Amino acid sequence: MPEAVLAPGARIECRSAEWLVSSLGRSSDGQQVVDVVGVSPFLREKEARFLVDVEKAAGSFKVLQPEATELVSDPSPQYRDSMLFIEAHLRRTIPTDASLAVGDRAAMDALPYQLQPAAKALAMPRQRLLIADAVGLGKTLECGILCSELIRRGRGKRILVVTTKSMLVQFQKEFWTRFSIPLVRLDSVGIQRIREHIPTNQNPFHYYDKAIVSVDTLKNDRDYRYYLDNANWDIIVIDECQNVAERAKGAQKSQRAKLAERLATRSETLILLSATPHDGKPESFASLMNMLDPTAIANPRDYGKDDIKDLYLRRFRKDVLADLRSNVKERDTKDVECQASEQEERVFALLKDLKLPDSDRKAKAGQLFKTTLAKSLLSSPMAALETVRNRLKRLEAAVTEAPADTAALQELAPLLVAIDSEGFSKYQRLLGLSA
Repeated sequence: MPEAVLAPGARIECRSAEWLVSSLGRSSDGQQVVDVVGVSPFLREKEARFLVDVEKAAGSFKVLQPEATELVSDPSPQYRDSMLFIEAHLRRTIPTDASLAVGDRAAMDALPYQLQPAAKALAMPRQRLLIADAVGLGKTLECGILCSELIRRGRGKRILVVTTKSMLVQFQKEFWTRFSIPLVRLDSVGIQRIREHIPTNQNPFHYYDKAIVSVDTLKNDRDYRYYLDNANWDIIVIDECQNVAERAKGAQKSQRAKLAERLATRSETLILLSATPHDGKPESFASLMNMLDPTAIANPRDYGKDDIKDLYLRRFRKDVLADLRSNVKERDTKDVECQASEQEERVFALLKDLKLPDSDRKAKAGQLFKTTLAKSLLSSPMAALETVRNRLKRLEAAVTEAPADTAALQELAPLLVAIDSEGFSKYQRLLGLSA
């Protein structure tokens, strides 16, 4: 039997495991080096590099010959073991077309329009897309469908999701419960724990293959820039991407914008999500498009829809009304008025004449807080009370005293406490409607 040839595509046995040769090369001192990918169950898809002469000298290197494969009969009834083996290999076969393989099988009743972003992205050479559907149309689900398809195709082993702190739990929950994609939630403390458990020359972002992190955690260049520049992912998702766009031409880039530009180069697949990606300034939106494709826009101040039509997908409720009508009951909204209670009237009267002179010294910050307080009061008395208490805590912790503001808010707090469920007019009106 002729000697087996060591070449890319060949299988070798090294250190009691099977490997698939991916490439051959030479080390700095001229020794032959072989790069391999694991085939054995415990090493599947693991990458390694061996010095051929060293492994041969240790007696642990052997090139496997296809013609030496031993054929054995299947003793199981009805060739059951062979059929299971073939079925397992068929299930691991990577789809080669752009049709959906698993995305439409998630734990959800996917509407036809929610499958379109994945279909559009899979038709691209590189999956780099802005999903800009309106609020409530399911951008997170559309992103999960696309990620599931890429995982099925072997291009989603490492995933990084970057979102706002308020969305971490919801995004993580949706990916796990709908698509069985486990995202490890990390913050600065969690990343520090990883650094304490790994060698100093190792990258903490290599510790977990799938993670979700707050944009405000990663934007710190001093702590994470080196690690991000030396890490790669198969898929990077930036949620609420309007927060990472460049704002004003000529102004210094924000830390979030710098982070997004850096991440855009660390993955072949980039998925941007936002219901409001355009702030009215062409340069701002162009910065998002340039993250997806740096060659798409020549002039950030002068470009048209045709220049970027392949990089984004945006639908409003009216655009998908046909799908919604056939699957979702149409909403019937009515305005319901209610009369404020006596306790609420006292709060509104005090709020109307509320003066915050200490805060108003700083660009009318007091007026802005009054607007916030009014909105929280229209939500519920408890929300307004929480807003007042948080404000008082900040005033007490501040270096500069604000006695006038503190006294005004301390006068307002007891009036809010006095509004019980009987005095909460919106709550009572709601009970009447549901009775």
